[in-house]
Amino acid sequence: MDWGTELWDQYDIIEKHTQSGLELVEKYVKFVKERTEIEQNYAKQLRNLSKKYNLKRGSKDEPECRLSSYQSFLDILNEMNDFAGQRELIAENMMMNICIDLTKYLQELKQERKMYLMEAKKAQQSLESTYKQLDSSKKRFEREWREAERAAQYAEKTDQDINATKADVEKAKQQAHMRAHVAEECKNDYASQLQKFNKEQSQFYFNDMPIIFNKLQDLDERRVRKLAQGYILFSDIEKHVMPIIGKCLEGMTKAGTNVNEKNDSMVVIEQNKSGFERPGDVEFEDFSQGINRASSDSSLGTPKGPMDLLGKNRSKNFWLFSKKSKLSRPTLPPFSTPPAPSPANGPPSPKFGRDPLSYCLKEINKTVKPRISSFRTLRRSRFTPERIMTTVTEDFAHLPPEQRRKRLQQKLDEICKELQKEVDQSEALGKMKDVYEKNPQMGDPASLASQISQTSQNIERLRGELNKYETWLSEAGGRGETLRYKTHTFNNNGAHDVQSPDGAHSDESTPDPSQAIYAEFDDDFEDDELTAPIGNCTAMYNFPGASEGTISMQEGEVLAVVEEDKGDGWTRVRRNNGDEGYIPTSYVTIAINK
Repeated sequence: MDWGTELWDQYDIIEKHTQSGLELVEKYVKFVKERTEIEQNYAKQLRNLSKKYNLKRGSKDEPECRLSSYQSFLDILNEMNDFAGQRELIAENMMMNICIDLTKYLQELKQERKMYLMEAKKAQQSLESTYKQLDSSKKRFEREWREAERAAQYAEKTDQDINATKADVEKAKQQAHMRAHVAEECKNDYASQLQKFNKEQSQFYFNDMPIIFNKLQDLDERRVRKLAQGYILFSDIEKHVMPIIGKCLEGMTKAGTNVNEKNDSMVVIEQNKSGFERPGDVEFEDFSQGINRASSDSSLGTPKGPMDLLGKNRSKNFWLFSKKSKLSRPTLPPFSTPPAPSPANGPPSPKFGRDPLSYCLKEINKTVKPRISSFRTLRRSRFTPERIMTTVTEDFAHLPPEQRRKRLQQKLDEICKELQKEVDQSEALGKMKDVYEKNPQMGDPASLASQISQTSQNIERLRGELNKYETWLSEAGGRGETLRYKTHTFNNNGAHDVQSPDGAHSDESTPDPSQAIYAEFDDDFEDDELTAPIGNCTAMYNFPGASEGTISMQEGEVLAVVEEDKGDGWTRVRRNNGDEGYIPTSYVTIAINK
């Protein structure tokens, strides 16, 4: 059954029904848009909540961060952040696959419906015009036939009149004959118009309008089918991310099961135990004898009382009722920011200009700065009325034994990292000098003399610090858990040779106990942990990223923003696979997380 057969006379009903169907599509699109706004606001609030309770920058080294309960809470925050990302994905897919797609399809349906209605109106106007011609010919035939009848009656009356002349009779007969002929022509024209109208009317009701109605029926059915697909997508889009959301929830559950109260207790003990022996019993002193008895040696070398304990261990500090002072760990400066892009020739490389080797050397030199040990004095309260100033010494002798060993080991690791960077810089200088000597047009080898000298001084200084802290660590009863590595020095010709720590030339690096050099095999000039993204950006144009330090991108690609533009025209971004680099700020649209 179709509309052309069953609803041949319901043009107004069909027009109203199709219009109502299009309005339903518009209403559904509006409904989905409001749903996406709710999802986006929900995701934004979840991200803000996660950011509010997450660790601030620089607080990841706090002792509490090693506790499993604290780590599990951070895992829950991270999982909630991923959960928010899935809600954003739901909103984005609904907007793209339902709202935008249905809106575009709706415009096409409106144009198609308008065309069909115009065809129907045109056919109806043609039928009405034919009917008007039929009615006009019918009225003319009726009028002429009456005139012919009157003319015939007049001719007959004149013929019977005895007073009428023969000429009057002939004239009346001719007039009646002429009127009859005109009436006959009108009759034939009326019959022709009637036949034409009936043919067009049949064509209108049995061919033209049924085809148009069937087309409108097909349009409406396609509209309903497309709307049904939109209904299905509304649920399928959310079903698609439910496994990932389930994994986020499972991650939260796993974070709770990973909490180990026994391990947390051990961590607290390991971080805070002083290593001191507990004081022995206080012996009775008989003042009635007139002399003070000597203290017993059976108390494991501990003093008689708390006051003597404080006096005897004055250099070690009694930590039971006071707080330890925290020493700030010096941090390395961040890697240098790229220069501003040139609008004339496109964005330049954010790492170097005309001389790439020289620029890289300068950047390496900027990242390595000598550490200056800071000395602070802390005022500590004692049981005695007076105040005693406790000096924070460079060898951490003011700390308890266990804490001192940890701080010395930590200091050794920091110096090793700096020394490794200096060694890498010396290698780069050697390679650069070789290149300059072989290709003088690239640069003057003599210009590197000051940098080579400075690097050598830094290496010697750091070697001395390593020896010093290694000695202190051995005195504290600890041992370094780092690896030795080879260093490079330069001869008079600028070539770098491999040397052992004691200065003797060797083909391979060998451990030398007289001069310890430590290094950790971490990535060159990178932090131990990736910086958390502060937003995201979408590429508006393609960028090849051919220069060192940059990263390529394609139009429409979404990247995570790691570092905002510092005013030089470059933004640092990261891909999902971990690749990082700089891109021109003007090539992307950036959305920073609030």
